[in-house]
Amino acid sequence: MSSTNGIPGIGRRLLSLVYELLLLTAVILLAAGVATALAHSTGFVYPRGLTQLVVTSACLGYFTWQWHGRGQTLPMKTWKIRLETMAGGRVSVARALLRAILSVPGYGLFGVTVLWALIDRENQFLHDRIAGTRLVTAG
Repeated sequence: MSSTNGIPGIGRRLLSLVYELLLLTAVILLAAGVATALAHSTGFVYPRGLTQLVVTSACLGYFTWQWHGRGQTLPMKTWKIRLETMAGGRVSVARALLRAILSVPGYGLFGVTVLWALIDRENQFLHDRIAGTRLVTAG
């Protein structure tokens, strides 16, 4: 599955990210609703903690499942972007989970991961460099 495709531009990746945030909002709302219903029906003592755990797990699960399975989420497919290993192979569950976890501080800390892409020799995000993954143009 080695890629000979090019690297998608930063603008296309950021537009995909905006679309991703819309879908992620739906995942968060659904997970929060499930957690709230579960906490209410069981009389759970710490509903806020349960909700945070369920929402975090749902978000990490969504990305890990999509990146490991097809190498793409729906927004990535729409914008013709695919995730692969640096060698051009399929992303393992562990690597997809690592990438998802690393992306949170990268986007949260003033977009350091996006700024990194501007100086990276292959225009990859910082969390991709650390996780051993890369974004390529899907054919």
